[in-house]
Amino acid sequence: MENIKSILQNADSILIGAGAGLSTSAGFTYSGLRFQKYFADFEKKYGFHDMYSGGFYPYKTLEENWAYWSRYIMINRYMNAPIPVYEELFELVKNKNYFVLTTNVDHCFQKTGFDKSRLFYTQGDYGLWQCSEPCHKKTYDNQLFVEKMIREQGFVIQDDGSLELPENGFEGIKMTVPSELVPRCPVCGKPMSMNLRADDTFVEDEGWNRAAGRYEDFLNKNKDGKIVYLELGVGGNTPGIIKYPFWKMTYANPKATYICINKGEAEVPREIEKQSICVNNDIYEVLKSL
Repeated sequence: MENIKSILQNADSILIGAGAGLSTSAGFTYSGLRFQKYFADFEKKYGFHDMYSGGFYPYKTLEENWAYWSRYIMINRYMNAPIPVYEELFELVKNKNYFVLTTNVDHCFQKTGFDKSRLFYTQGDYGLWQCSEPCHKKTYDNQLFVEKMIREQGFVIQDDGSLELPENGFEGIKMTVPSELVPRCPVCGKPMSMNLRADDTFVEDEGWNRAAGRYEDFLNKNKDGKIVYLELGVGGNTPGIIKYPFWKMTYANPKATYICINKGEAEVPREIEKQSICVNNDIYEVLKSL
């Protein structure tokens, strides 16, 4: 921990690469008690046991599809994470020359106070919709629509944004939303879809492209200096976005340091072993120690 702290303090720049493990450490788990608290009715009806699987289920109607997805969006985008992992990370880097590259789509960096101009969330945002076609390259904020869908199902939205079941529990909850709330493209009229990179229909809008440009500018200015590649909770699902580029850029620059904090998956190629520190532990515990 002392070594990492010293390296971060003396770095000219820090590039944070954040994967799903960072939000998992913050309490945004997609299965277990958290899943059952909000999706027990869907679990009972369809037999899946985690939010991710439910997101790919072929529901027969758009009304049921959006009942599921509105809950999914509400708890993973508009509710706050229960453990202050992102807050600890922000305190660590807020006065440094940092940039964030993330595959996470839950908006936690923005909500914590990270400078939006220093963020590139490559895979989309739970808070955005797009045309499912897509007939045009634009995205749309969904918060007001999602909150209406949630209330129509019978949930109570508390002042802090959290959801509560009615007094009679899931007996008072509907598994559909009214047809008039099903989102449709304002241009072509086809159903909207999530702005998440699942296939080749993903919309890279103006905001996405500006962020990509800022990321490229940050690399061009800092990749040859005393830079730290701080990788947090990145697994093997999409290693080509963060992990492999971080390894390659570390290898290309003798002044670079690669730091990987990832419980169960903290490893590094032998070629950059002497430039690296790997910590096999919960990210929140490590950030608290730092």
